Amino acid sequence: MSLLPDNKPELLDAYLDDETTAEAEPAFTYRINFGSSRLGGMVDGKDALKQFVVKAILTCRARHRIYTDGYGCEIEDLIGSDVTEAFIQAEIPRMVREALIYDDRIDDVTNIQVTRKADAIYIIAMVESIYGDFTQEVTL
Repeated sequence: MSLLPDNKPELLDAYLDDETTAEAEPAFTYRINFGSSRLGGMVDGKDALKQFVVKAILTCRARHRIYTDGYGCEIEDLIGSDVTEAFIQAEIPRMVREALIYDDRIDDVTNIQVTRKADAIYIIAMVESIYGDFTQEVTL
């Protein structure tokens, strides 16, 4: 009789193989008109992912009970604070990448450009995804 348990590594290997070959779930969701704050129609695929990018950046992290603590962005914490332009140029790209990269459909977030004019922050990011690459603009 062994003192160590028999963990059956072949079962774990089979499970991991299934996970890596599993097809992505559909991203069918309501279309959001961010200008009018209205829902209208449905979107899927790349359009749904573009909408996710905007929504994840605009949503404050850990402030809404409907979302997990990992959903959203912490940029709002910087808005109105007395920070230098160099700090904004360094910190916001990190925050944007953290807000997006955890999504399984997104492979990478690169070339994040941040422009601050008056009370607005303009963000442009290149998103590499399973649907292809695209550039997304978001205004805060």
